[in-house]
Amino acid sequence: MTNHIPETMKAAVMHGTRNISIETLPVPQIEENEVLIKVMAVGICGSDLHYYETGRIGKYVVDKPFILGHECAGEIAAVGSKVRHFKVGDRVAVEPGVTCGHCEACKEGRYNLCPHVQFLATPPVDGAFCQYIKMREDFVFAIPDALSYEEASLVEPFSVGIHAATRTKLQPGSTVAIMGMGPVGLMAVVAARAFGASNIIVTDLEPLRLEAAKEMGATYAINIREQDPYEAIQDITNGKGVDVAWETAGNPAALQSALASVRRGGKLAIVGLPAQNEIPLNVPFIADNEIDIYGVFRYANTYPKGIKFLASGIADVKKLVTDQYALEDTYQAMERALNFKNECLKVMVYPNN
Repeated sequence: MTNHIPETMKAAVMHGTRNISIETLPVPQIEENEVLIKVMAVGICGSDLHYYETGRIGKYVVDKPFILGHECAGEIAAVGSKVRHFKVGDRVAVEPGVTCGHCEACKEGRYNLCPHVQFLATPPVDGAFCQYIKMREDFVFAIPDALSYEEASLVEPFSVGIHAATRTKLQPGSTVAIMGMGPVGLMAVVAARAFGASNIIVTDLEPLRLEAAKEMGATYAINIREQDPYEAIQDITNGKGVDVAWETAGNPAALQSALASVRRGGKLAIVGLPAQNEIPLNVPFIADNEIDIYGVFRYANTYPKGIKFLASGIADVKKLVTDQYALEDTYQAMERALNFKNECLKVMVYPNN
């Protein structure tokens, strides 16, 4: 079933670092188990900025014209012949990583570790800075009318925090430290609240981000330019340390201070990816205190929870959307997000406005 679908669409195409042009491309053709989505909102993520600025993340290299953007939501424009759960006009959030469903990781329910994943805006898979994308039905989720397309696109970074909470078995009443208040860190504050944390301590060096963290539900906000985070956390916890720490900044000093902040028998999740591969950590501290350390790679089985949490009104995450751009202005949107981290939180692009 389809409504009127144009044959071509506009897309923001990256040609090398810091070079984006608006081009006309064919609208994707869907398979029988896929839906075509009219993209209504796309958030700019740190990984988008990394590809835009440097052309690569680890082994993933942009070596041909490429479309960025993976935090997205939209409206179903067409459905394949075997699609059962969606109809044209449905409003949806998009989980951007399509996995094989057959490998060991997928069968264990840890499909984020699938070696065959096709993830939007991870080379060679194009992303969502375009008017239409296609997606396999099982990676698309209906959203209630109460949820805006912007909020639905934030389910993607929110999922990282939900996954960190699940991995570290976050318990109601816990004390959590979250290091780094970029968009993932800010949504992690909401995730910690959703899982029942009673004290949420956050650190960053940008006043705008610390203020936003308090609006999302942080109990204490520490500006690391003004206070030593370790000492501040010791004061707040009466010298005990936190039950759980999440490092979301990808910063070596933040990782070391996250580890130092954890109580005996506590847990540390490494969420942010640093530029370098190796960072010195206090191994005797880890062993003596039996600290559990968890790697966090994207997320799995988080979208239904994320949609329910945000639809419940747990936090006014729309406040995180500080900048809004049309698809034609994607270059300006990327430059804004790259160069003005002290002024903007989440930059949003609207391919069909």
